[in-house]
Amino acid sequence: MKTFKQLAMIILLLSLSCKSKQNKSFKQDNLPAGKIVKNTAKGNLFIIGGGKISKSLIKELISTSNLKDNDFIVILPMASEEPDSASYYAKKSFVDVGINADKIKTFNLKKELQSIRQIDSIKRASLVYITGGDQNLFMSQILHTPAYQAIHTAYQNGATIAGTSAGAAVMSREMITGIEYKHSQYTGNFRTIESENFEIKEGLGLMPSAIIDQHFIYRMRMNRLLSVVLEHPDKKAIGINESTALIVHGDSAVVSGESQVIILKNSNKNSIKTKDGLLGGENILIDILLPGEKFKL
Repeated sequence: MKTFKQLAMIILLLSLSCKSKQNKSFKQDNLPAGKIVKNTAKGNLFIIGGGKISKSLIKELISTSNLKDNDFIVILPMASEEPDSASYYAKKSFVDVGINADKIKTFNLKKELQSIRQIDSIKRASLVYITGGDQNLFMSQILHTPAYQAIHTAYQNGATIAGTSAGAAVMSREMITGIEYKHSQYTGNFRTIESENFEIKEGLGLMPSAIIDQHFIYRMRMNRLLSVVLEHPDKKAIGINESTALIVHGDSAVVSGESQVIILKNSNKNSIKTKDGLLGGENILIDILLPGEKFKL
């Protein structure tokens, strides 16, 4: 018979094991698996896959935002380790297509220093633009703060929420962080399709039905997204290439820009297989959408 001390040690080890697994992947508990949730937001999402953003794409973003005389833009550069530089170039891209610089506000929001004035401005903005950088850095300053709620309020009330690169990744509820558990040294070359490899954390959750990957074709990230869609079968996995945007309104989306958007769907949710850490599955559907093509979310 096991002693009390031995039983206590077993319980402790089991608890630590469960906690370790929970930390490896964010799980959203308030939506049952397969639950279809209608997007009732009045606003738009303008999700850019990173890379060079053409003037024509910026003009389309302005048009999508339907900016009027008294409207303004808010730039959030917290994903960047050099937020002042990120703000400068983001602001310049809008000024270069004719937007008055006085209509552009920049807030480098620190988690503990979010002012009432800044939060109110985000809520009232017609366009909120999230720069590139590191999505983990952005979410560390935003998650569970007044600014997080202000972005959601703006979107619900009709604002366009836009982001590029890291600013695209944060749109998902389940956000790809870029970290691999099994290959700690980042190379950008995802050479395997393995189980429990890619870290998923909580993003902004503006697009709960899908998981976004960016720089997709240019940086050859198909293996990563295949792994993600196998392990998250209730989500579409969407890869947006550079210089390309996915524009979302309600439950519909359209591709814009210079390249393609890739959509992966795990049509046989029970087909996932693992062997020696490798992932397998059947009937994974792939769509390659060209600029101008639409689809339902």
